[in-house]
Amino acid sequence: MEIVDILIIGAGPIGLNCALEAKKNNLNYLIIEKGTIVNSLYNYPLYMKFFSTADKLEIAEIPFISAAPKPGRQEALEYYQGIARQKNININLYEKVLTVSKNGEIFEIQTSKSKYTAKNVIISTGFYDIPNLMNIPGENLEKVKHYYTEPYPFAKQKIVVIGSSNSSVDAALETYRKGAEVTMIIRNSEISSNVKYWVKPDIENRIAEGSIKAHFGSELIEIKENSVIFKDEQGKINEIENDFVLAMTGYLPDFDFLKNSGIDLQGECLNPVYNPETMETTVPNLYLAGVVCGGKDTHLWFIENSRIHAEMIMKSIISK
Repeated sequence: MEIVDILIIGAGPIGLNCALEAKKNNLNYLIIEKGTIVNSLYNYPLYMKFFSTADKLEIAEIPFISAAPKPGRQEALEYYQGIARQKNININLYEKVLTVSKNGEIFEIQTSKSKYTAKNVIISTGFYDIPNLMNIPGENLEKVKHYYTEPYPFAKQKIVVIGSSNSSVDAALETYRKGAEVTMIIRNSEISSNVKYWVKPDIENRIAEGSIKAHFGSELIEIKENSVIFKDEQGKINEIENDFVLAMTGYLPDFDFLKNSGIDLQGECLNPVYNPETMETTVPNLYLAGVVCGGKDTHLWFIENSRIHAEMIMKSIISK
């Protein structure tokens, strides 16, 4: 069995950047991706706009040309998938990595389709695969959606949106404008300060005028077939009619996979332990790159500030 220099898990923007950096340094590499190229971006809401400008999303100094100041999902898909085609990046798609283990100095990687060996492994799996569950009765009902793509299925429906993040606000505004009756249940006392600056006034104005109902300092405690029950900021229990719940409560890395790969996780946020100068974990030659480095704090890393991980990792590998 061929032993590759680097096996990269995940073909998101940072995984692609790691592959390009490996290629530049004449290292033999392979990416294994459980879905399509930049699978997380593919599953973003259809009309999502990035907070970052196009130049901040570039990898490997390849220009990202966008007509709009803030590129959207489709432009990003064209950019990253175009790079994968043009640079002929070595990727196996729709193949899930099941285990990473070490036999001496060599890693053995078992996937849903085959087995591989590698001298180094980079985990760049992001965080979009596992919803951050509320763990309340009724959360498993079909009416509960942890992923939101477009507003059209929710026209003329009574919608409850959980949270006040960018995804929550986008879902609330888009479904409202397609005729949904929208109620937001928000733990905090106000809309998150992290919401895109050009969107925040829109949601605040819709709430102020009563077009979108918002219960701040509140918590959803049960979901029923035709209603939801929540506790408001006064501690009062309320029940309202409901057709769908959009639980935009965030997503988490696959912590079980990280632990089973030998990576130490620390603290409440389950932060993976790694060397910030090389991105190497406590398992020699096992590296982390991108959003997965932040544990539960998924807002710590994003494309524009983790692009440097690829170069840091390659420098470490070459120096050994």
